[in-house]
Amino acid sequence: MATASAVCSLENYLVLPDHTMDDRIRAARETLGRDLVILGHHYQRDEVIRFADFCGDSYKLSQEAANAAGKYIVFCGVHFMAESADVLARPGQIVILPDLNAGCSMADMADITQVEDCWEQLVRAGVATDLGEGVTPVTYINSTAAIKAFCGERGGVVCTSSNAAGAMKWGLAKNSKLLFLPDQHLGRNTGQGLGIPLNEMVVWDPYLINGGVTPDRLGAAKVILWKGHCSVHQRFLPEHVDNVRAKYPGVQVIVHPECRLEVCQKADAVGSTERLLRISREAPPGTESNPTTFAVGTEIHLVNRMGKEFAAHGKNVITLDDSGCLCTTMFRISPQHLCWVLENLLEGNVVNQIKVKDDVKHWARVALDRMLEIQ
Repeated sequence: MATASAVCSLENYLVLPDHTMDDRIRAARETLGRDLVILGHHYQRDEVIRFADFCGDSYKLSQEAANAAGKYIVFCGVHFMAESADVLARPGQIVILPDLNAGCSMADMADITQVEDCWEQLVRAGVATDLGEGVTPVTYINSTAAIKAFCGERGGVVCTSSNAAGAMKWGLAKNSKLLFLPDQHLGRNTGQGLGIPLNEMVVWDPYLINGGVTPDRLGAAKVILWKGHCSVHQRFLPEHVDNVRAKYPGVQVIVHPECRLEVCQKADAVGSTERLLRISREAPPGTESNPTTFAVGTEIHLVNRMGKEFAAHGKNVITLDDSGCLCTTMFRISPQHLCWVLENLLEGNVVNQIKVKDDVKHWARVALDRMLEIQ
């Protein structure tokens, strides 16, 4: 069997890891002690995530943010994650994002004014009311606090890839229709997994009149999918699955549900980043001559980290697409940014604080609390 090292490598398109800030970060962290909690998303680069007190996907880190004890929560992730941490934080806790430019292209695909306009059109079409009757809004955690608040105020909920199925079932128990935003792929994959036919799901394009959906199709739809996507996961294509199966006989293809439906249908398993890790970790080990091989459809930093972790257990972990799928906004968080915010805290300066407005925070908290209750 071919080895996986070249496929899993980052060396072809990333600079070498930067450890020049390590000693300064360690020193600042030690001095700040229990006042500091560092949260790190799985897609962060190794030089940053190695300093995290807790690592995880959006759902796990939301739980950690809700339980964090430190005065300062430094979130090595992207903007919407830090917003959620601030919403869930205790009074007096301060949430910091090391680089304010670390956003999320998917979250940017659903602006609050566009969502409000969509809802007004649903009300005019007679399928929803202002208070959320008729349609339950469900927003993926990859969205702004304003959109989370919009959903909370109308009886809706936030979901993650870990509990999207539970959130959809919860929403359909309240109303006959869902508005799922902003990731159409997660919504479509989850809906189909629940047995909802594709012809009962429509895509709402905020740049078209009435979302580009005819009244008949809107009336028949169970799920209204927002036209958004993850720039990383949408890059994976069905032919990538075919190619990796041809190259690595017996490979197990496991992908994130933000991938296209056609990719998920060809995969052996679909799941959140935590589930992808669990599948790889719990699989029986192979041998040196015949290792267990996984091709993973998700962000390259996590795939590369999985490859290093599981290599000693007779398992090869490779990326589904060897051209590499890097989350450039996650990559903005560098050791220099982390060191800068920590050393400022040592001097009594809070930089890059993420603070959600109180009126938005209330309803966003309602929607996030509902998320944390749903399995």
